[in-house]
Amino acid sequence: MPEIAIMTDSNCGIMPSEESAYGIHVLPMPVIIDGETYYEGIDFTLDEFYEKQASGAAITTSQPSPGDVAAMWDRLLSTQDEIVFIPMSSGLSNTCQTALLLADDEPYKDRVFVVDNHRISVTQTLSVLDAKILAEQGKKAQEIKEILEREALDAIIYIAVDTLEYLKKGGRITPAAAAIGSVLRLKPVLTIQGDKLDSYAKTRGMKSAFHLMLEALKKDIDTRLAPLKEQGCLKIGLANTQMDKEKLDAFKAELQEAFPDLELVYFPLTSSIGTHVGPGGLGIGAVRSRQKHMV
Repeated sequence: MPEIAIMTDSNCGIMPSEESAYGIHVLPMPVIIDGETYYEGIDFTLDEFYEKQASGAAITTSQPSPGDVAAMWDRLLSTQDEIVFIPMSSGLSNTCQTALLLADDEPYKDRVFVVDNHRISVTQTLSVLDAKILAEQGKKAQEIKEILEREALDAIIYIAVDTLEYLKKGGRITPAAAAIGSVLRLKPVLTIQGDKLDSYAKTRGMKSAFHLMLEALKKDIDTRLAPLKEQGCLKIGLANTQMDKEKLDAFKAELQEAFPDLELVYFPLTSSIGTHVGPGGLGIGAVRSRQKHMV
């Protein structure tokens, strides 16, 4: 049975320092702060990132360089036969496309298999951990890639943004739309299914946004995702940017109360996502998972 390394990037919510706890390998995402490149989970903590963001620092994101990706592949292939690399969704970053092109050339061809299963945050984490389980079951890297891509749409995410400031800075909305939205206390709710980030609705206030997302998630679980729930392979997830702990705990409790028979998986949203969302953002969703219980 070939030795297979399971690799992802830090957009999943697992940091490089946590690799050994999960038995995977994590490529840190670069974040550019006031013109300097830093790597999340290595050069700064989330608290330090939000301090910089609140102070007005100029922050942008970037994909990992091909050199950084190749260097990690080279290191892993020195002890492993194959690599399964699961980056964030190709619809949200060019990381996946760059990796696919790199993996098509020697010395990586037929040894590195890049999975484009359109995931980010908790849904990405669970596909990474599924890949580890599949490898332990004796699946080859090519088989793991095919399985995860076939199951790509077995997930849904809803995200509510508390402030429009950072969507405006990133050019996602116009300054006029941001100004009107702020005056009206509008909270945009976005959805990710497959490779696109789409607008879902607008509400007034985060509590209203959360309840709207909750109802949408209930509908998904009662319809499209119902077979996965019946098979016992569905989990719910919650992720957030910087938020008061009491408020976060209340959201977790209400989400779990709405789905008492499903395991709740939690990871914070990373700084590369927080760059565009800003503090106070909240995401909930549901995803296929082979994990019996999270580590």
